[in-house]
Amino acid sequence: WAGAKRKQAVHSTKAGRANPTVTMESPLKLAIVVKVMGRTGSRGQVTQVRVKFLDDQNRLIMRNVKGPVREGDILTLLESEREARRLR
Repeated sequence: WAGAKRKQAVHSTKAGRANPTVTMESPLKLAIVVKVMGRTGSRGQVTQVRVKFLDDQNRLIMRNVKGPVREGDILTLLESEREARRLR
């Protein structure tokens, strides 16, 4: 019975997924889009961009962005350590 109760609690969240929350351990990072590198994904639904962090101007990384994006846009990154693989 305890297993059924646990299952019910998991499915009570939106669309069956855990609700992602931002804590003090993972602060938001702001980054500006420097260059749009190209489209990727099986249907081209993801845009690969090079971003520069607003708090550390020397740091540039590649990220994948879903949705419309252009140079000069500011992205709010929940996670800033992960870098996207290069386009093939």
